[in-house]
Amino acid sequence: MASITPVGRADDPRLDDYRDLTTADRRPDRPGGRGLVIAEGVVVVRRLLDSPFPVRSLLGVPRRLDELADDLGDVDVPAYATSADVMADAVGFHLNRGVLAVADRVRRPDVPELARTARVLAVTEGVGDHENLGSLFRNAAALGVDGVVLGPGCSDPLYRRSVRVSMGHVLRVPFTTLPGPWPESLEVLRDAGFTVAALTPAADAVPLARAGLWGRRVALLLGAEGPGLTDEAQQAADVRVRIPMATGVDSLNVATAAAIAFHAVTGGG
Repeated sequence: MASITPVGRADDPRLDDYRDLTTADRRPDRPGGRGLVIAEGVVVVRRLLDSPFPVRSLLGVPRRLDELADDLGDVDVPAYATSADVMADAVGFHLNRGVLAVADRVRRPDVPELARTARVLAVTEGVGDHENLGSLFRNAAALGVDGVVLGPGCSDPLYRRSVRVSMGHVLRVPFTTLPGPWPESLEVLRDAGFTVAALTPAADAVPLARAGLWGRRVALLLGAEGPGLTDEAQQAADVRVRIPMATGVDSLNVATAAAIAFHAVTGGG
């Protein structure tokens, strides 16, 4: 069972994993980054505790830790109880959700391993916005997508903001990075039996409902909001598909478009 320990000072070294998140935010690619997985809020912390990620500790106000009492019954990690002010001083901002947890990362599957048992995969190109990526993972979890494959230019799904926006579902949807030259490396998915379908608003693309993707193994290519998929990625696909929209609307948010496409090929889970 987790031990709950009162902490009264923001400079307590036991809080070092949580320190100054606005500066380094523990991303490996930023100064001071350590690459820890950071969960915010009771719901997301609960999902972290129920995930394969090895939890290091929790930090929260007593009321939020009390809400997690049943979840902490079977885990042996320290939980530090403090005031909202001390927590804000340590973290670097006021945390409305009142509780954080940190965990180490785990090994990610490689592409053949992920593809082996999957029926539907999302493949992203240039999705660098953390909130869009988090929303995409949440939609993938809700609609039965088996995994996410990250192409070039994508942000880190385990960055704190992505974890939060995904409501912790980034912790349960497996993901990996597609190695090798892009988009030639998509061939590994085609060799695994996937139809590679590029989502684009282009008028000459096949309407999604008429593309015949239902029931097939599909890798859905999704591009960044704004520029969308590169021409090279679209040319590497087996089929280009579009979501028909009303006149005067040229595109959808990438996470919204992904949700519609996910439902079309999975039937909602």
